[in-house]
Amino acid sequence: MKLFRFGGGRIGITANDHSYDITDALGVDTDAWPPVQVVQLIADFTRKTEGILRHPKTKEVDFSQLRLEVPIEWPNKLLAYPVNYVKHGEEMKSTNRADRNGFFMKTNSSLSGPNDPIVLPDVPGREIHHECELGIVIGKQGRNITKDQALDYVFGYACLIDMVVRGNEERVMRKSYDTFCPFGPWIVTADEVPDPANLRARLWVNDVIKQDANTRDLIVNIPEMIETASRVATLYPGDIIATGTPEGVGPVQRGDRVRIAIDHVGEMTLDVR
Repeated sequence: MKLFRFGGGRIGITANDHSYDITDALGVDTDAWPPVQVVQLIADFTRKTEGILRHPKTKEVDFSQLRLEVPIEWPNKLLAYPVNYVKHGEEMKSTNRADRNGFFMKTNSSLSGPNDPIVLPDVPGREIHHECELGIVIGKQGRNITKDQALDYVFGYACLIDMVVRGNEERVMRKSYDTFCPFGPWIVTADEVPDPANLRARLWVNDVIKQDANTRDLIVNIPEMIETASRVATLYPGDIIATGTPEGVGPVQRGDRVRIAIDHVGEMTLDVR
């Protein structure tokens, strides 16, 4: 199943090759603030979606005509792991590694959707790089989760681009500009991803492939990431974890088009402005 947002915060799902608007069936107020409607749905997904396709207020929609929005707008937190592929560490000549340095946080306001442009800040003389990553969406609350339990806490997966201004400021600052975390185009539920430890992830700039790697090469794998994060902070439904980027990072310029694709998860193409 795919979970997506569209049309000003409306919520949809795709099941059995058909797409449905379930907003009214859920009783969702799309104008409510803060915009945690999808987080609330994820927290009680099984109960809230039981029989939802038969609900009289559920409407089938033409997915090809929808303008998709960021699937989660207001997670409790957005965590990311730095230097989580050996070859990326080598290309950056970095002594940091995910197994040594743990995770950092990006601001939630850096999240943007599959139809939003990446807007570059005015930072003359600085390079702004793309980073191709898998996004993990947590499905239930947990603390001190073990590696053996970890995948039971995953709701689903999405494509994620971790944009960054290269420089000496704190990593959190350089990665937290608005639109610096394109996320989407939907969330694929975990049951549709056969093996999250074997997912090919690729990124192109202007149709030239720049990054091509597999999650089997992660230094800290997905269960270990969840275990590490939950030792520090309680994980909540809707929390997003970015897995780290493989080698091949590089600069983008205004006018570029960036495409990310991850097997069994999805793909999206974004304009750079």
